[in-house]
Amino acid sequence: MHQPLIRCMKLSVKNMVCPRCVESVSDILVGMDLPEASVELGYVELDRKLTDTELAIFGDRLQTKGFELIFDRETELVNEVKSALIKYIKHLENSKNPDKLSIFVAGQTNYNYSYLSKVYSDQTGATIETHLIDMKIERVKELLSFRKWTLSEIAWKLKYSSVQYLSNQFKKVTGMTVTEYRKSGATVRKSLDTI
Repeated sequence: MHQPLIRCMKLSVKNMVCPRCVESVSDILVGMDLPEASVELGYVELDRKLTDTELAIFGDRLQTKGFELIFDRETELVNEVKSALIKYIKHLENSKNPDKLSIFVAGQTNYNYSYLSKVYSDQTGATIETHLIDMKIERVKELLSFRKWTLSEIAWKLKYSSVQYLSNQFKKVTGMTVTEYRKSGATVRKSLDTI
């Protein structure tokens, strides 16, 4: 079995991209009675290095919850980019003048965006921008389900240049117009961390 990347007791964890994931991984650590840890999106930092046995058990328990220890830097970078994209959606919604995607993701990962784009495309077969579009459309579906905002307000909230642009992108991704989607009563949505 390969050893995962460990830097000063820091482990990288794949698919750990949302607050529920952080809580789930924290629960595993508590259940194993492991040393005091800092758990963040995609990472676990421990007060000491784990023994090989502890590492194997931790890895097994992570897998039962849909996570896995990351063994190579490129996979780790893809995970970091996915975490950054989830944060970027919040950034779009909460900022009057949000950063460009490339600036935000580079800032979150401390890597050059063109390098990240290449690694991301090589590893996933999709671009960072395509992944963001899929995530934004899922967020649009979620906001539509609340029936609190008009499509215009949702377009403004997610920084679309126009309602028409949002509508076109929605149809391209889902295969139906926003009106058709609303009428269908569709409630099946993907969590942003699963996209």
